Amino acid sequence: MNKRTSVLVIYTGGTIGMVQDKETGALKPIDFHHIYDHLPMLKLVDCDIDFYSFNPLIDSSNMQPSFWVKLCGCIEENYDKYDGFVVLHGSDTMSYTASALSFMLENLNKPVVLTGSQLPLSVVRTDGRENIINAIEVAIAKNDRGGAMIPEVTICFENKIYRGNRTHKSNAENFEAFVSANYPLLAEAGVHLRYYTDHIRPTTNAPLIVHKQLNQNIVILKLFPGITEQTVQSILNIDNLQGVILETFGSGNAPTDDWFVNALKAAVEKGILIFNVTQCKGGGSVEIGKYATSLAMGKIGVVGGYDITTESAVTKMMYLLGGNCELKDLAQWMQTPLRGEMTVM
Repeated sequence: MNKRTSVLVIYTGGTIGMVQDKETGALKPIDFHHIYDHLPMLKLVDCDIDFYSFNPLIDSSNMQPSFWVKLCGCIEENYDKYDGFVVLHGSDTMSYTASALSFMLENLNKPVVLTGSQLPLSVVRTDGRENIINAIEVAIAKNDRGGAMIPEVTICFENKIYRGNRTHKSNAENFEAFVSANYPLLAEAGVHLRYYTDHIRPTTNAPLIVHKQLNQNIVILKLFPGITEQTVQSILNIDNLQGVILETFGSGNAPTDDWFVNALKAAVEKGILIFNVTQCKGGGSVEIGKYATSLAMGKIGVVGGYDITTESAVTKMMYLLGGNCELKDLAQWMQTPLRGEMTVM
């Protein structure tokens, strides 16, 4: 007798799990013992669905690496019991969490699907119902060989399934809240769920390895016209700083002022990794040396991040600095695709 497919739905917090109190009108977390009152269509899904709710719940704006460790621990503890996982999460930092999980869950061969909503489940027009149903369908989908259709960390939102570490939140108003500018969709939900298998990472037979050490001694330095030497110096001289995500203009361009170049050079010489990512959210890639305004950075040891997102760069650097590579090899690994998070030109 074949075992029924099963999925674990993990609620971390966020809008999707909120319902309106009938007496006060205030939003409160859903009681998942009564989930079928709000989502009766779940009874039609051909799988066993279990629910786990974190206590306390966390607004995604309060997300911390320590919570990612707890979330990975929950998945690790239940990994052999379920065919897939759905993580209900606030949308504001969902791309950071999806990126972090992709690095922390090495050799993942089951779907981990993050979803959320712009409107609470109790609202008539909520996008949450559709997002949850689609996410569960993706989490239990099998290929012709019986393996997971999408054995990686994804975001499912407004009928689109993205590689999680390729996304960023682009809209706080529309239901289509996420964009993956530099990588195509993995699947799309219409009348049928259409999977784009050429874009999906293959299943691995290696055992799952869960990495729980993350190093937070990093910073994002976003360039803007008029940024001062005092500002740059104050950031680059933070105590115990080990890595900088440098958000530059266009294809990796930055000021050529001597004070700026010298500040970066001094930081590199102290052993701080400076990783150059583009501010362009609509697509593009860092190409150090393409223009004269990026030549100097290449000469002093700034490392180009190709088409990686800021969210993915942040979590990848935390993961690698957490002891998952030798410091002397950090630059090389930051430029090496580990979980499909970047395209090397």
